[in-house]
Amino acid sequence: MSNSSSINEFLLLPLADTRQLQLLHFWLLLGIYLAALLGNGLISTAVACNQRLHTPMYFFLLNLALLDLGCISTTLPKAMANALWDTRAISYAGCAAQVFFFLFFISAEYFLLTIMSYDRYIAICKPLHYGTLMDSRACATMAAAAWGAGVLYSLLHTASTFSLPFCQGNVVNQFFCEIPQILKLSCSGSYLRDFGLIVFCVPFEFGCFIFIVVSYVQIFTAVLRMPSEQGRHKAFSTCLPHLAVVSLFFSTGFYAYLNPHSVSSRFMELMVAVLYSVVPPAVNPLIYSMRNQEVKDAVRKVINKCVSLAVISPSFRIHDL
Repeated sequence: MSNSSSINEFLLLPLADTRQLQLLHFWLLLGIYLAALLGNGLISTAVACNQRLHTPMYFFLLNLALLDLGCISTTLPKAMANALWDTRAISYAGCAAQVFFFLFFISAEYFLLTIMSYDRYIAICKPLHYGTLMDSRACATMAAAAWGAGVLYSLLHTASTFSLPFCQGNVVNQFFCEIPQILKLSCSGSYLRDFGLIVFCVPFEFGCFIFIVVSYVQIFTAVLRMPSEQGRHKAFSTCLPHLAVVSLFFSTGFYAYLNPHSVSSRFMELMVAVLYSVVPPAVNPLIYSMRNQEVKDAVRKVINKCVSLAVISPSFRIHDL
C-alpha cells in the first residue's frame, strides 16, 4: 500500500465517462463560472462605486461577493481543465493548496454570514443603537475577524489532514480536493486524529448556527410587530435573501462534512458538493439583488456606464485616426 511519502499526485473524480459528456460538462461549468464572475464582479463594483451603498449591510455584501469569487475560483478552473483535457490528476501540492484556499473562503463566508445576521438583528431590533454598534471601525474589525478566522481554521485543517499517512491509494472521489474524501485515503488510526479536530470545531460552528437562528427568530418577531406594511416589506427584502443563502449553505455543508459516508452514494456526495461549493457563489448575486431595489439600481448604473464606455471608446479611436 502507498503512503503519503510516495504520493506525488491525486486522481480526482471524472464528471463523465465519455468524451462528449466531458466537453458538455466543460461548457456547463464555464457558463456557471462566468456567471459567478460577472454577478459577483458587478455587485462588488456597484457597492464600491456607489456612495449610497457605503453602509454596513452592503459592506458585508461586498466581502461576501469577494469570498464567493475566491471560493468558486478555487474549484471550478481545475475541474474545467480536467474535463477539457480529459485528465484526472492534481499534484500533491496543488491538492493541498486547493484544500487550504477552499476551506479558507468557505469558512470565512460562514463567519461572515453569522456577522451579517447580527447586523440585521441590530438594524431591525435595535435601530437607535445601530449607528453606535455598527460604525465603520466595528464593521472593519468584524470583517477582518471573519477573514482571519478563516485563515486559522483552514490552516489547522489543512496541516492536520496532509500530515496524515495515506494508506488507501490516491483516488479522491470528488471533483475537487475535499477533506472528507481525502480522509478516506488515510490510515484508520491516523484518521481519528483529524476527525478529532473536526469534532472539536463542530461546537463552535454549531454555536454560530444557533446564533443565526436566534437572531432571525427575534428579527421576524420584531418585523411582524411593525405597523407599517412598507416597513415590513423592506425588512423582509433585506432578510429573506440572507436567510435563503444561509439555509442552502449550512444544510449542504453540514451534510458534506458530518454525514456517515458509508451510507452515502457517490452521486449524492457529488450533488451535495456542487450545492455548497458551486451553487451559492453563482446564485448569491441573483438572490441579493432580486429583492433589493438599491442593489438593482446600482448594478444597472454600472452596466449602463460600461456600455456607454464601450460605445464611446471606438468613436474616440476613429476621431483620433
